[in-house]
Amino acid sequence: MTGLLVVTAVPAEAEAIRAGLTASATPDGTAPPDVTVLPVGVGPAVAAAATARLLALAEAAGRPYRAVVSAGIAGGFVGRVAVGGTVLADRSVAADLGAESPGGFIPVEDLGMPPELLGGGRIVPADPGLLAGLRAALPGATVGTVLTVSTVTGTAASTAALAQRHPDAVAEAMEGYGVAVAAAQAGVPFAELRTVSNPIGPRDRSAWRMREAFAALTSAAAALH
Repeated sequence: MTGLLVVTAVPAEAEAIRAGLTASATPDGTAPPDVTVLPVGVGPAVAAAATARLLALAEAAGRPYRAVVSAGIAGGFVGRVAVGGTVLADRSVAADLGAESPGGFIPVEDLGMPPELLGGGRIVPADPGLLAGLRAALPGATVGTVLTVSTVTGTAASTAALAQRHPDAVAEAMEGYGVAVAAAQAGVPFAELRTVSNPIGPRDRSAWRMREAFAALTSAAAALH
């Protein structure tokens, strides 16, 4: 068995994590050999497909990964986590997997589909042991549900509806659930780590704090040893 696989959406997130691993883990200036950090693309579909491929290739080579972590930046719910803060998911949820109706959103599990068609469902819990290790290494992190969306929330109305449906959610991103499903199908422990670049709400680029979020991601990378 080989080390930890950390997947991000974009190269900038992977670079921030590698910088933290290099700075904190080894005196000779090289990243830990048991941590592989790779950008796999934006959105749950490509994240799931790419992660599944990486896990399958490692298993076929006789060196399966011991765990996989979805990591990167995210939007945070106001009042639940601060911009620049670090979030650990206790579960990853496909927040928009379902159907609209005049009475509101209907989760996919309530649409009458046979359970076998839902795979692991739209909620995938983080591995308890992996999450416990990350919590110990990042005691200041906020722990809660991280939502996976295909369309980033950008209005007051959609933010209010999402917050009401998920009162325990602290952040939203676009890949966690996809990575979680790939890990579950491969029987590999999964966790999700995010740092917050912006408040969830009406889209306002001036409120984004990308530099702070990437700096927090670099600092959090030490937990991924």
